[in-house]
Amino acid sequence: MAIKTKITEMFGIQYPIIGGTMMHLAMVDYTAAVSEAGGLGVLASANYKEMDEFRTALQDTKAKTSKPFAVNLNFFPALNQIDNNLYLDIMIDEGVKIVETSGHKAPEEIVGRIKKAGMKLMHKCVGVRYAKKAESIGADVVTVVGYENGGATGTLDVTTMCLVPRVVDSVSIPVIGGGGVADGRSMAAVLALGAEGVIMGTRLLVAEETPLHQDIKKRLLAATELDTRLVLRPVQNTHRVLDNETSRKVHELEERNAPFEEILPHISGMVTKEKFAQASDGGLLACGQGVGQCQEIQPMKEILSSIASDAEKTMNRLKQIFEQ
Repeated sequence: MAIKTKITEMFGIQYPIIGGTMMHLAMVDYTAAVSEAGGLGVLASANYKEMDEFRTALQDTKAKTSKPFAVNLNFFPALNQIDNNLYLDIMIDEGVKIVETSGHKAPEEIVGRIKKAGMKLMHKCVGVRYAKKAESIGADVVTVVGYENGGATGTLDVTTMCLVPRVVDSVSIPVIGGGGVADGRSMAAVLALGAEGVIMGTRLLVAEETPLHQDIKKRLLAATELDTRLVLRPVQNTHRVLDNETSRKVHELEERNAPFEEILPHISGMVTKEKFAQASDGGLLACGQGVGQCQEIQPMKEILSSIASDAEKTMNRLKQIFEQ
């Protein structure tokens, strides 16, 4: 089956499902798997610190899928920030057609290059004014994620149910909604709110192709909607993560106003990357409240097809209700 929306038509994909960009996970195999399954995979450029590695990743992704995929350019603060123009040089050279940007600001300094190269731009943010800003600089699509979202949540704390319709009513470009979208019912709900597509990450953490240790995936299957927590709010970089030993330690340090230097060893990218590959607590793992709907480790193709099928069943059920 296929679902037709402005997003599927714009990007040439089967389902209006965007695979969430997850640090240390949204690499070649994950990205290609999402695209091959009918959604839009997004490769995280920030996973590649060397430009030769990044170019190879793009080429490897193209070798694994002939279907559309996007590349994320990260505007969040980082200890070793790389000029996004360097990534963009290679993306243009390798024929990337879709760019996702995310972070604390709209990509004003590079939007001209993106548009000149004929790329489609989707910007991810967490509020109405940020969405309007993205539209004003020429974004083709805006993605908004609510408070339930795993990873960066911003500080506005507006739920998906309230945020998506507000943004839909405030901009004229297509909207992708996320935050708590983990099955067909939640996908149908976000589409009913006026979005043209959904973004999901937490549900895809337990896909077979996601490069996360099997023991961590089993931890996720045992988790409920109560098993996440917010960290990094004191440094204006609020993230929702899995409630585990690492995140509890970070929370404890934040509660006693520990200096950032004391927190850093628990949240550094290298430590997190190592934990993702080990039988560990999962480290500082971005995880949304939709984790309670993650019931089984499956191939990516099965996950996306079942979500699409369940969304159709949900819509048919509603249609029957209104026809009575």
